[in-house]
Amino acid sequence: MPRYAQLVMGPAGAGKSTYTHTIEQHYAMLRRKVHCINLDPAAEHFAYPVQCDIRELISVDDVMEDGELRFGPNGGLVFCMEYLIQNTSWLEECLGEVDDDYFIIDCPGQIEIYTHMDLMRRFISTLEQWDIRVCAVYLLDSQFLVEPSKFIAGMCSALSAMVQLQIAHVNVLSKIDLLSTKDKESLEKWLDPNEHIMTDLLHKTTNKRHASLSQALARLLDDYSLVHFVPLNVEDEDSIGDLCLQIDMMLQIGDDAEPRGPRDDDTESGLGDEI
Repeated sequence: MPRYAQLVMGPAGAGKSTYTHTIEQHYAMLRRKVHCINLDPAAEHFAYPVQCDIRELISVDDVMEDGELRFGPNGGLVFCMEYLIQNTSWLEECLGEVDDDYFIIDCPGQIEIYTHMDLMRRFISTLEQWDIRVCAVYLLDSQFLVEPSKFIAGMCSALSAMVQLQIAHVNVLSKIDLLSTKDKESLEKWLDPNEHIMTDLLHKTTNKRHASLSQALARLLDDYSLVHFVPLNVEDEDSIGDLCLQIDMMLQIGDDAEPRGPRDDDTESGLGDEI
């Protein structure tokens, strides 16, 4: 049977670690075991239990302190990801070989490793060789809604990642619980924006000299109908459950599952006799 993985990515500060913790807690409540993986070599702490931590292999601090390499934080992070891809045996051993495992992989916030470098594409290819189905979960801070130009930039980065990675992909608007009441009421138009909405908002908030560029970007995003967003409120179990269901569908979880008999506690309580 295949195994499954969510690749949690997005800009720095989008809420990737909070998302990982939230999903782990949600599945624990459902008695569904997931394994959390930290791929951020610059991470300092996180709330979720970690099965594999890239810092056990290499960290940004290790690279920056190396007198021969002399990398800064950004170059150091890229070097760490290259080092991981060259030493995947460490990760393979850490993940184990249990069928039907589910991994949530918390990735770095350096956007270029998703949008125009081949690092993550190579990493995904390795996971697929291990019979792990991967779904990209791209987080964008919902507070980008306040400024249309930032939202367009976020949409373009999400589209770039989708084209670069070429796997099942879900775009998520995070931190919905932090929005003002007014912004929450206007949320619907951002979940599936069209050319006219985007162009109108950009014309109102950007320099008129950029009107043609704004319209061209809006038309590009609308014509291909690739970038849609799912809202996530980490304070709302229904919101979390709806997103998890969509990701399960993208991963085709359950298609390969064999029917399971009732658990011992169900049998004792008589639930195993229900149809």
